[in-house]
Amino acid sequence: MKIAWFKRVITPEIGAYLAGYSLNDKSVAKLDELYMTGLCADDGERKVLIVSFDLLGLDEGFSRKVRKECAEKLGIDPSAVLFTCTHTHTGPETRTLAKAPQQLNKSYLEQLEQWILDEVSHLGEFRECSVYFYSSKCDENRSRRYVTACNRATFTPHRREVVPGVSEYADKELGELCFIDKESSLPVYLIGNYAAHPLAGHAPGLGGRRISADFPGAFRRYVTSETGAASMFISGAAGDLVPKEDELGADAIERMGKNLAKAAIGGLIDSVRNPGRFRMDDAKVGAESRFVTVPLRKQKIGVPQPFYAGKTAIEVEMQVVAIGDVCFVGVPGELCCELGQEIKWHSPFRRCWIAYNATAYLSYIGHANMLVAGGYEGSSQYFTAKCGLMLLNTAAEAMFGLREKLFPQEDGDIYPDNVKPGLVNIPPNR
Repeated sequence: MKIAWFKRVITPEIGAYLAGYSLNDKSVAKLDELYMTGLCADDGERKVLIVSFDLLGLDEGFSRKVRKECAEKLGIDPSAVLFTCTHTHTGPETRTLAKAPQQLNKSYLEQLEQWILDEVSHLGEFRECSVYFYSSKCDENRSRRYVTACNRATFTPHRREVVPGVSEYADKELGELCFIDKESSLPVYLIGNYAAHPLAGHAPGLGGRRISADFPGAFRRYVTSETGAASMFISGAAGDLVPKEDELGADAIERMGKNLAKAAIGGLIDSVRNPGRFRMDDAKVGAESRFVTVPLRKQKIGVPQPFYAGKTAIEVEMQVVAIGDVCFVGVPGELCCELGQEIKWHSPFRRCWIAYNATAYLSYIGHANMLVAGGYEGSSQYFTAKCGLMLLNTAAEAMFGLREKLFPQEDGDIYPDNVKPGLVNIPPNR
């Protein structure tokens, strides 16, 4: 496995409208820089490119166009170019599907396209690396939905007094990919994946008007400062998840980012000391995209949104990108954590992690009962109740197809059936 990477500042000018909250949220200060971080992995036969942006989301048209341009420069298929957004709410407005479409920052997007193509055109020297994976549980997030006994949902950011009673599911997995330079045996790149809205720092007043990458930025800074490795953060299925200390300011940003980073460093330590368990010796890369047509909810047909004008259904893309036995699933919006977990359960890869707001920005996507219970996420969803199941099935079929492509089985069983170790399947350290 050989990798090359880049990191570029993509911070807008102070005074730019910020995405995610009030229509009048103009930035008045900068807390920290926004970045795009990119990693190109080459197994000798195939390449994949993953780019993570400190942005709330990107339109489908923009993503498809620029992914295709990147693919042409690298000589690969557009399905092998994965764009994903950390979903910071203190970055520029880059979505048409916003409360105020006229605030779409078109000049910024034009500049962003040039920045992306410039970085892909001038990738640095590829480094030969060993690839490790790790997974741990980190108690840094919570659901923002309080669901009553009669199955009615309350949006806890507007009812903070009920937060102590929240018991809805929250995905606590911190996933990580670690690349160790074969020449120096030092870590050179680390990807972290965790599910929570980057809203730790969005305090009332100034906190919501300062440009910031929020806790993903703090995560990257700490990883790099302590290991020397470059770092990327990919948000998981965070549709209904927030930091435990949500909207409390800069201290909450640093605390959460550092706690996740320290857990990642701990995972790095454990993985490299147990190569028999965590090193992927046959780390092939590959990608696949599948499309599915999803109907719009009747209540949403005719809403004043240019993207949905005159439509009763739209085609959406589910994208799967594998690095060894780890698969990233790129989703077209704000997937809620329960659906993300179910996609993980149906994965034939050893580990599966969601890449948030990847193929498009199409607002919230939850399970069917979320539309029954209501609440912010359910009432915001544009698709019918079966949408979640349709996307889950599409993702699972894509993962199984990709698994068979990368690791073909002579007996026709494309799932790695782990029956030989017997009843107690605890592997040795080496």
